[in-house]
Amino acid sequence: MSQSNQRNQAWLLASRPEGEPVKENFRLVEQPIPELKDGEILLRTLYLSLDPYMRGRMDDSKSYAAPAQIDQPMVGGTVSEVAESKHADFKQGDVVLAQSGWQSYAVSDGSGVAKLGDLPHPSWALGILGMPGFTAYMGLMDIGQPKAGETLVVAAATGPVGATVGQLGKLKGCHVVGVAGGEEKCRYAIEKLGFSACIDHHRDDFAEQLAAACPDGIDIYFENVGGKVFDAVFPLLNTAARVPVCGLVSGYSSRELPPGPDRTPQIMGGILKRRIRMQGFIIFQDYGDHYPEFLKAMTPLVEQQKIHYREHMIEGLENAPQAFFDMLKGKNFGKTVVKVAQ
Repeated sequence: MSQSNQRNQAWLLASRPEGEPVKENFRLVEQPIPELKDGEILLRTLYLSLDPYMRGRMDDSKSYAAPAQIDQPMVGGTVSEVAESKHADFKQGDVVLAQSGWQSYAVSDGSGVAKLGDLPHPSWALGILGMPGFTAYMGLMDIGQPKAGETLVVAAATGPVGATVGQLGKLKGCHVVGVAGGEEKCRYAIEKLGFSACIDHHRDDFAEQLAAACPDGIDIYFENVGGKVFDAVFPLLNTAARVPVCGLVSGYSSRELPPGPDRTPQIMGGILKRRIRMQGFIIFQDYGDHYPEFLKAMTPLVEQQKIHYREHMIEGLENAPQAFFDMLKGKNFGKTVVKVAQ
């Protein structure tokens, strides 16, 4: 099957951001689709995942992964369909998990491409059954080590990671307190996700509200935001508290230190005296070989609706940059996914 009459629409990284990313950092182009060579597959993107880590990949700085390249499609996980195959392991029509990036088509030699089989919700492979769910599960279970009766606080409580962390904590018997932006999200965390409490971080008395919701202190804080949320959490951490750190979205676009006094000695002293365990982790680098274990544990919980999941679905690849900006500012409600094709 020739694809010569098809065109690939792609968002290229046009420039690196200075602070918060803007539309001008991206450029939308249409490109011809190359003819396949032996051993290659043509992937048609169905769903594109938008995630906070992408902001870090836009910078040319040393990190756990290579930066996105200028004038190349922006990086990103996708659920794709095999449109054409010259690869023995894939056939036309296969639905796969890939890293095709912000484009409607991609050519691959099959490396890092995984068949998804017959999933009722293929896009969930980018969320609850993919990287965000995996992050929540391993970070909480291995680093957080929740025990019945403990207090668990999770930031970005209605996002794909935070919502999963909180629900897993409830299943483990924890007193779960969420932090989210706005009353609607907090209501959802309590009424739908089953959290014991949820505090709106926009409130002027946020720190006081958080303290009131955690009368016995905090045993586990799942960190993915940083900033003022961490400032309010840290004084409440109990002796031997655990703090899995998977992200710091509030500071991803910062180019200088925040104003105010240097609190490093105070924080380090608290870590020492209260024997707090803070551990950063990168999910596939640290736990990649645990993915089958995660799927075995999470899939039945989702199927039995013991874990609830919400998507923030955006229609059309042309809307990807704005959806990305909104996600970084917390304007999404659930896992941000772009529906690129049927």
